[in-house]
Amino acid sequence: MAVYEHTYRRYAGPLTPEWSRFLIIPRHAYRDVFKSKLFTAFFVVCFVPLLVEAILIYLHHNFSAIATMNLKALIPIDASFFQTFVTFQAGFAFLLTILVGPPLVARDLTNNALPLYLCRPFSRSEYVLGKMCVLLILLSAITWAPQLLLFALQAYLEGFSWFVENLWLASAIFLSGVMWILVLTLLSQTVSAWVKWRLASSAALLGLYLIPLVFAEFVFHELHLSFGHLLSIEALRRNVTAGLFGTFGPLVRQVTEFDGNLAREIVVNEPPLWLSWFGLFLLCAICLALLSRKVKAYEVIS
Repeated sequence: MAVYEHTYRRYAGPLTPEWSRFLIIPRHAYRDVFKSKLFTAFFVVCFVPLLVEAILIYLHHNFSAIATMNLKALIPIDASFFQTFVTFQAGFAFLLTILVGPPLVARDLTNNALPLYLCRPFSRSEYVLGKMCVLLILLSAITWAPQLLLFALQAYLEGFSWFVENLWLASAIFLSGVMWILVLTLLSQTVSAWVKWRLASSAALLGLYLIPLVFAEFVFHELHLSFGHLLSIEALRRNVTAGLFGTFGPLVRQVTEFDGNLAREIVVNEPPLWLSWFGLFLLCAICLALLSRKVKAYEVIS
């Protein structure tokens, strides 16, 4: 507008609290994400294992079902039960990350949109946190949050004594879920920032997950060594989750001799559990360093 008209007035409405300004990013991101009917259908499919888990928990307390199928002996509700479904949801979380994560930062860097964010009262940390919250909220909705609700359902049906004795399972569900979500979120944002093409970043994310896993399994099955598991993100997640649920231990590999008549078992010790935790923390630290290096208001190209 022309300055001489003097009709400009400063905005006098309510201001968004500073602590919650970063939430504007996931709010608008979800509008784009859920426009896709295919993604919405996949998001609904992610809850199918949780539905199966809820049905099994209910049947355990249905006396006619117990008498007919002997469910308590067939599928006990214990640490292994919850760990199995935590693993299922971890797989869905990775697939959802491939669909949502790669374009989050890449789109802004490709279109030089970062100066538009950072020229406002919006810090780099708030920008990164806002982008991370897109995945943090989505992945929480299909991992630890519903798992804790199902744990509460089991505790309600089983009784207060079961709840007290197995409260550590709730912490294992929460910690394993949050750990995996943070790893996936930081890794996907880092790949998105450095590989600006969406298909390439999705392929890079898939390669970072699959290639070390295939190498680790090859070393384990062929050489009977477990050191390769320190290089695989999935193996690190599996070890840390097993440690939280109290099922961490040596791996048993069955070997058949060349004549085909003799089979023997080889016990392979996993690396110490603290190394798996250290590997995940190191990966997160590297991702944060790379992300901080890339997320700037401008980029100097020599």
